[in-house]
Amino acid sequence: MSPYHTNCGVTFSENTCQCSVSLVSSSSHSLNRSLFYSLSKKERKKMRKWTIPSTLLLLLLLSQLPDQGRKIHANAEKESESEELVDSPKVEEKFGAIPSGLSTDSDVAKREAESISRKSLRSSAEKFEFQAEVSRLMDIIINSLYSNKDIFLRELISNASDALDKIRFLSLTDKEVLGEGDDAKLEIQIKLDKENKILSIRDRGIGMTKEDLIKNLGTIAKSGTSAFVEKMQTGGDLNLIGQFGVGFYSVYLVADYVEVISKHNDDKQYVWESKADGAFAISEDVWNEPLGRGTEIRLHLREEAGEYLEEDKLKELVKRYSEFINFPIYIWATKEVDVEVPADEDESGEEETTESSPSEEEEVDEEESEKKPKTKTIKEKTSEWEVLNDVKAIWLRSPKEVTDEEYTKFYRSLSKDFSEEKPLAWSHFSAEGDVEFKAVLYVPPKAAHDLYESYYNSNKSNLKLYVRRVFISDEFDELLPKYLNFLKGLVDSDTLPLNVSREMLQQHSSLKTIKKKLIRKALDMIRRIAEEDPDESNDKENTDMEASDNDEKKGQYTKFWNEFGKSIKLGIIEDAANRNRLAKLLRFESTKSDGKLASLDQYISRMKSGQKDIFYLTGTSKEQLEKSPFLERLKRKNYEVIFFTDPVDEYLMQYLMEYEDKKFQNVSKEGVKLGKDSKEKELKESYKDLSKWWKDTLATENVDSVKVSNRLDQSPCVVVTSKYGWSANMERIMQSQTLSDANKQAYMRGKRVLEINPRHPIIKELRERVVKDPEDESVKQTARLMYQTALMESGFVLNDPKEFASSIYNSVKASLNVSPDAPVEEEEDTEEAEVENDLKEAETTPKGGDEDAAAEDETASYKDEL
Repeated sequence: MSPYHTNCGVTFSENTCQCSVSLVSSSSHSLNRSLFYSLSKKERKKMRKWTIPSTLLLLLLLSQLPDQGRKIHANAEKESESEELVDSPKVEEKFGAIPSGLSTDSDVAKREAESISRKSLRSSAEKFEFQAEVSRLMDIIINSLYSNKDIFLRELISNASDALDKIRFLSLTDKEVLGEGDDAKLEIQIKLDKENKILSIRDRGIGMTKEDLIKNLGTIAKSGTSAFVEKMQTGGDLNLIGQFGVGFYSVYLVADYVEVISKHNDDKQYVWESKADGAFAISEDVWNEPLGRGTEIRLHLREEAGEYLEEDKLKELVKRYSEFINFPIYIWATKEVDVEVPADEDESGEEETTESSPSEEEEVDEEESEKKPKTKTIKEKTSEWEVLNDVKAIWLRSPKEVTDEEYTKFYRSLSKDFSEEKPLAWSHFSAEGDVEFKAVLYVPPKAAHDLYESYYNSNKSNLKLYVRRVFISDEFDELLPKYLNFLKGLVDSDTLPLNVSREMLQQHSSLKTIKKKLIRKALDMIRRIAEEDPDESNDKENTDMEASDNDEKKGQYTKFWNEFGKSIKLGIIEDAANRNRLAKLLRFESTKSDGKLASLDQYISRMKSGQKDIFYLTGTSKEQLEKSPFLERLKRKNYEVIFFTDPVDEYLMQYLMEYEDKKFQNVSKEGVKLGKDSKEKELKESYKDLSKWWKDTLATENVDSVKVSNRLDQSPCVVVTSKYGWSANMERIMQSQTLSDANKQAYMRGKRVLEINPRHPIIKELRERVVKDPEDESVKQTARLMYQTALMESGFVLNDPKEFASSIYNSVKASLNVSPDAPVEEEEDTEEAEVENDLKEAETTPKGGDEDAAAEDETASYKDEL
């Protein structure tokens, strides 16, 4: 339709219902100036005198025109509505555009304005209560004095990125899910409303149904919620909230009222809202413009959170936390630009009046200058979408081009770990040939809180899989074995197919090749941590390096081992192909390590000449093992013994049978060889009768044999197990299992052997007593007591602790010359006598009124006690 024109230079447009005013049209501008200068000086002076009053009058008339324009537009709309049906509300073409630029009807705009300005739950909405754990979490956040509130933005952007990843993955098999036009643009948009103190974050991701809103934002608390609450209650860092999957609730650090508007392809558009007061509400959205698809989160900011309404602050946070998000992040930015506009006629006229009687030549120059219209430069505010993360994906760049700082930033974005600690190591590489892929692997500075809690039942992987830059899954656990699940990173393959199911992808031939290369690179990366750590160096001449630039790497492998050492041990158990490479990464303390961690290579370098076995001992703690009787002779002969104190070590040594042609020997089992003893045969023969007598005496104790020991020095005796049975420590571990069955475990218990020290005075005296009277009951009791004591000292659990305690008390009686039949003095029942006396006094003492009732109650209570 053609616009309506007025004689005053005013134009009305039916399409936009806007009024633009022009005092003098641009086409007649130069003509008016030429006419002006063609007049005489007096006429021009007179004309200037009336310019200002006439301009004011004209502006007064123009102020009445907009109402007339709106009436014309309204009439035109009525005519068009009578001819055709009313269209449904139009989808917003560009989220966040200025109101005058929206293509929407006035009713929707009015409802949206009401929605934005509200700070109370809609009365028509369906109300829900937060799940108990979620309420506890929100209480912690709302009442938190945590200073770094900036984390809320990175959590919302991270969630938006996840939603975009999901819709892009679905579009691989069904392109229609993306829709058309702006809906197909996978992006994140941030918009500010300073007037209403609202910050909006919108994504065009998968969106949420009504059921999703209830499940994800309120009623069903995932395991991460409980774990995070426990972590916070024990002094945890709120900065780690994203790692527990509950990052959304960080919005309440800065907002006191939150709206979540979401549209899923399979459901209507809904509004979730909450004031963090223990309840939330969900209603079908009839207030806001249709999103098409995706989610918009509106934060009604608190008074003290006004800094988040500043563009510069938001830009800084996005650059700091979300620079490597795989989707463009836009902000509706306002900036000033220089604009050339025509110069004001009044200003040019005033300049001429200040000139003193210009000459004819000057008038000629003025006439020539009028041929070019005069302009001036002014500052004008404009708004447009500005992209904030234009950094190219790190894994697509050459490792030489990426700085350490960029690797660290990318790790934090990838892992949602925004602590100040850097990753311990990273590996950036690409593979070419039949299988092509690029990968970045990281060793985190700390182990996840639940890394080993559900090790065998969890399919969770920290490795993200991309195919040709398209995110596929972060739950694809076939890329790395379980024992390397602590690594974080991503793999981008050009070989794997896109449009296939997960089951088919698992069977793809390229996957095994990728997995093999990833394992090799991961183990090389861990090995480099040890090689670059000055503490791991054997060369004493390298002590100067500790004070050099390697200070930062000092102690890094010890830190790695304390966090992830159990994973290396599990790898030795599970991965037979890489067992030897993993064994090189094994660390432990020993009798010669001086409190530091040592490797198997270091142990072998310190072995005595002629030593064929690697000696080790298992137990609950290093302090306990250092006092073990099994070490006495070994330490005296200067043999090094490894201490294994982790329960998984018992399983580990069942698989790690040898290393570098050296076999492992548990010093608490049979088979320990410490060289030849010239008197060994003679000693065995002299104690042959005692050994046979002692075995018969312990017939009820399930002792396999009694032998002369070659491992004892100061202890009289010790109990060892057969070479291929369970050790004492393993028995204790198995008995501690929740579903253990003692009857089924009996066949795995090693045969117990009592080894005696032929040089110990107790053993010598016992042999003499047995020779004198082998049937002496006190000697037999002493022999049983010594066996039970040795059993405890060797790490076993007694079957009958009461019998052992009685034997100890009898020995104490004998040492104190107390008769074994001496009775225990009986205690007088004084308490009962006192109660009876109190009852008699209560009955004989006269009471009255309330005092009688009180006395009766007191008497009744005494009777109850009796």
